[in-house]
Amino acid sequence: MPAPRLHLSLATLPLLLCASTLTAAEPVDLAVIHKIKLEAFNNSKVMDHLFYLTDVHGPRLTNSSGFHRAADWTVERLKSLGLTKVNKEKWGPFGKTWDYSRFSAHLLKPAYAPIIGFPMAWTPGTNGALKGQPILAVIKDEKDFPKWKGKLAGRIVLIDEVRPTPLLFNPLARRYSEKDLDDLEAGLIPTGKRPEIDREARRKAQNAKAKFLREEGATLVVTAGYKGDGGTVFAAAGGGYREGDEVPPPMIAITPEHYNRIARLIQEKQSPEIEVDIAATLDNKPADSYNILAELPGTSKKDEIVMIGAHFDSWHGGTGATDNGVGSAVMIEAMRILKALDVKLPRTVRIALWSGEENGLLGSRAYVKEHFANPEDMKVTEQHGKLAAYFNYDNGSGKIRGVYLQGNDMMRPIFEAWFAPFRDLGASRITIRDTSGTDHLAFDSIGLPGFQFIQDPLEYESRTHHSNMDTYDHAQEADLKQAAAIIASFAYHAATRPEMLPRKPLPKPKPATPAAKPEVSGQ
Repeated sequence: MPAPRLHLSLATLPLLLCASTLTAAEPVDLAVIHKIKLEAFNNSKVMDHLFYLTDVHGPRLTNSSGFHRAADWTVERLKSLGLTKVNKEKWGPFGKTWDYSRFSAHLLKPAYAPIIGFPMAWTPGTNGALKGQPILAVIKDEKDFPKWKGKLAGRIVLIDEVRPTPLLFNPLARRYSEKDLDDLEAGLIPTGKRPEIDREARRKAQNAKAKFLREEGATLVVTAGYKGDGGTVFAAAGGGYREGDEVPPPMIAITPEHYNRIARLIQEKQSPEIEVDIAATLDNKPADSYNILAELPGTSKKDEIVMIGAHFDSWHGGTGATDNGVGSAVMIEAMRILKALDVKLPRTVRIALWSGEENGLLGSRAYVKEHFANPEDMKVTEQHGKLAAYFNYDNGSGKIRGVYLQGNDMMRPIFEAWFAPFRDLGASRITIRDTSGTDHLAFDSIGLPGFQFIQDPLEYESRTHHSNMDTYDHAQEADLKQAAAIIASFAYHAATRPEMLPRKPLPKPKPATPAAKPEVSGQ
């Protein structure tokens, strides 16, 4: 019987030729990817990792007790997976150490109601329950100081204007549409960086306000956060974490609905009374912090490294689930998958979980400066030439839809080949654009291939990012399984690829200036 013939139309022939060319140019191990997918979706432990990081150990503000408990658990989890060189690598100094162990807030008069909120980071406790009639004293900056000088002693101060809570007619959560992704891909030049801000000016303003409130004798400061409604409180730090930053009075952030009620009662002369109890510790002596690292050792090229990572620290209003417990859990899971499959890796794969990200990518920048190069003088180390790539996951719980090239167009055909087996899972988009605000920037700033994935936004900015709703319940299990599979595959192919990944030209030295320091989310 003659062999069956494959009939090709003129339309399908160019597609097959293109696929053949891509395969020849960038081999992809479909057998290994098949095993990775099965392990990622059928035997996943990603939600178990996340449970311990969030529900069990709570929020992970850098150097807080929750951070240290979660770090100790993570070290043991990584060891139990069979990884090597598991360690907590010190860097620093970071800054002040802050923790809190109790918070309660109540409206007592004219009618009782519990108040939803939490204390602001790096502010002191109340030394027991504090009762009083609050005043509304809107203080935005130093221009408002004269109006309230001599009027705040012994008072609970509501420091914001009434915050509107308009009706929301659009859903809080969304996935990228095809048009959204088309628009994201359409960038003709690298774009997407946040504008640089003068962080020193902002720090100066924060310190001036903290000093004024403390010296004027305010006993408690109440804010409505920077956005939110429906019981969601978006807030982070009330004082600075660095040595020398002014310490304000105790500060709390409460949901706008409760803030507005109290403010209206004040305006209508109804003499509201509130009670707040905060147990917090603040150590002004600067302390070191650490990053968590572990490896799957390579074989023939074990001194060459592929890194995957996410930031381990979080803010404290919730349990730091979507920012960024999910990233840490996904990276732990990717390492578990590779170890479970016992794949042979010529290069070493290293996981890094960073501290101090919320304070300006401090942990990853310290690591990069120590091991690879200082961006201020660009004198590279031997290790600089040994890093194949760094892959980061830090934009909430949304599944991966593609990757930002950070202006490195040489990576496009490689990523196209690596994403091809994941098109059915919604991941294929590649944009030349930069994205900012995550730890991949520490690597990109010294010419190393550092990448952050495109992720579905879900409800990250609208509900969970730096809020009290950043909890395990808002993590999307299917999305995290998909992300773990993709990252495990990318790490595998970067580790087994015959050549190192292509790099952009080495950047010019960039001396540090206050205005050029990275933006700090939530501060």
